[in-house]
Amino acid sequence: MNIRPDAARMKRELGELVAINSENPPGGEGAVAQWARERLASLGFEVKLIEYAPARFNVEARLVNGPGPVFAFNTHMDTVPAGDGWTSGAFTLTERGGRLYGRGSCDCKGPLAALIEAARMLVAERQAWSGTLMVVFTGDEEVASAGARHYAASRPEIDAVVVGEPTGNACFSAHKGSFRPVVRITGKAAHSGSPHLGDNAIFRAGQLMPLLAAFHDDVLAQRSHPLVGNPSLTVTRIKGGHADNVIPAECELLLDRRLIPGETDASAEAEIRALLADAERTHGIRAEIVGYHATTGGATDTPETAPVVQAAIAACRAAGVAEAGPFGFQGACDLVHFIEAGAEGVVIGAGDIRVAHRPDEFVPADEFVASAAIYADIARRILAA
Repeated sequence: MNIRPDAARMKRELGELVAINSENPPGGEGAVAQWARERLASLGFEVKLIEYAPARFNVEARLVNGPGPVFAFNTHMDTVPAGDGWTSGAFTLTERGGRLYGRGSCDCKGPLAALIEAARMLVAERQAWSGTLMVVFTGDEEVASAGARHYAASRPEIDAVVVGEPTGNACFSAHKGSFRPVVRITGKAAHSGSPHLGDNAIFRAGQLMPLLAAFHDDVLAQRSHPLVGNPSLTVTRIKGGHADNVIPAECELLLDRRLIPGETDASAEAEIRALLADAERTHGIRAEIVGYHATTGGATDTPETAPVVQAAIAACRAAGVAEAGPFGFQGACDLVHFIEAGAEGVVIGAGDIRVAHRPDEFVPADEFVASAAIYADIARRILAA
């Protein structure tokens, strides 16, 4: 009989993790990394802390248990800033109404604690599986996935990975990506008392925005992926002008381009550059890409026929998840970087991503405990002796 998760221990350890402030920015995952290293080492894992930037860490733990595949658990150690508006302490785990409240309880210290518990369960029943079990915790997922990018660049030999993120314990096998170019629109400065002598860059940006919206509606909205839906293009920031009485010579827009599997940063950029060139030809709008904002990464999917997807769906169903999947994330996560390194993978975890970045973030206690059993079950199916 399979060992069951220890709910009391899981809640206690989640409380310890929530109490560690690892807000990103600035990104202080070091204390979480030390916490994880101590627990994994005590279970017999060979554990390394990998410093991917000054005082920024990944954790890699490895347990070889005979011949077989290499299977990895992953999640991230950073959280978004706590912010204001909490009805209980953001860094104190609070249980009420069957929910566990605290920054990171859902995204992603809940999955981290559950993955540790799953590793504990697997260590206690090593006779039931064969292969290599890895636990990889990464930093900076909430800003630019610098930790996962650095780790993937080392080309780790991983056959299958389960990434812990809030999915209501259903199997998600695809996610969108994001690409954020900065577009500068150029005009001509003049005294605001004689605007006809200049070329207002803010007005020019106003002319460009309907063209961007039309590209979204007429081109991107016509594309679709069966799990994640449509790609998109929108404007999320605008900056222009430097004085109250000067016609602005420059205006900058931050574009948010959401990618679906099959699209890349390069293909999205080529389309935007073509749109800007057409805007200059047809409307005299002078605009160019002058920079990029960091994102978590690109889009990806794992075929439903892949063993890890089939194992994940079976494990979710066995745990009583009514709609086991596979589904697709509208956002992005670190799965893409493991797939780029050669693994196949899925995303699973307790909680709802819609509550993850807001005050009073929470994870349902029963889902949290169940997620550890699901994680261990997937590993058993992949590493079947």
